[in-house]
Amino acid sequence: MRVAMYYNNRDVRLEEMPTPAPGPGEMLLKTMASGICGSDVMEWYRIRKAPLVLGHEVTGVVAEADSRARRFQAGDRVFVAHHVPCNTCRYCLNGDHTSCDTLHTTNFDPGGFSEYIRIPALHVDRGTFRLPEEVSFEDGTFIEPLACVVRAQRAVGVGPGQHVLILGSGLSGLLHLRLARASGAARIVVTDVSAARLKMAETLGADGVIPASEDVARLLGEGRGARLADHVIVCTSALPAFQQALASVDRAGTILFFAPTDPGVELPVPVQTFWRNNIRLIHSYGSSPADTAVAIELLRSGTVSVGRMITHRLDLAEAQEGFRLVAESAVSLKVILEPHRGAP
Repeated sequence: MRVAMYYNNRDVRLEEMPTPAPGPGEMLLKTMASGICGSDVMEWYRIRKAPLVLGHEVTGVVAEADSRARRFQAGDRVFVAHHVPCNTCRYCLNGDHTSCDTLHTTNFDPGGFSEYIRIPALHVDRGTFRLPEEVSFEDGTFIEPLACVVRAQRAVGVGPGQHVLILGSGLSGLLHLRLARASGAARIVVTDVSAARLKMAETLGADGVIPASEDVARLLGEGRGARLADHVIVCTSALPAFQQALASVDRAGTILFFAPTDPGVELPVPVQTFWRNNIRLIHSYGSSPADTAVAIELLRSGTVSVGRMITHRLDLAEAQEGFRLVAESAVSLKVILEPHRGAP
């Protein structure tokens, strides 16, 4: 079968490898759509394990199912999570599934940028979900990133009447925008370095957009009813955004670090001021099976619509261009690889 083998962001090769065979309780998935995530192009993180086949935003059709994988059969349309928790350790029992050792050591074989994937039994049991007929394979590639957003906003407590500032309007920022709007946020302001992405944020419902080069905190407070943000969500690894977040949060507000910085970056925090003003600093990584179920329903019901965020649909042979678009282009949002594109 064909795979897109990652060596670095500028070297992604179309290669051949044997189609994996499912074992006891396992399945073979025919990959229909696989999104390129922003984390896929975090070269400092990925290159340590290269060469490897990446891709974790996956939808497809069950091509073969072992008899012990009783919940599924050949022909089922599914989404499969790449990391799954044990559901029994102290982290899982406390609701901290993304701290689970099992979640951090599980994956499917190989990654989603391949024609077929072997789905391990543990993933079949708690990481595979039927894709509703209302959700296309392409829209289904948003399930994993949306589930991460669901988990993050639950931790923050985004709700009716609140003011939300989203720093960075790439795919994650726009998903945060759509979910915050669906949750009843009263005012949502978005920043970015790209005029095209700010325009998309306006199209998708932002109440205001601010170029990232501007004095964000000052502009937030201008205009009738304007004020600093109840929740600031950082969706970019750029250090200036983290600094803007510290200046843009209102009293009793929350700053959510949804994106990490590069390794070794330190952020000075005005601890005394934040202590006095009751400001929380939190982060959120990944999602749990319950978050995935919520994300699927949000897409199925149309509560969060994502179709306009898809900017590129590419064949597996075009994976290198896909990585370039995600890593370098300010006009791309969702780039999807379709390993069987054009096949009957």
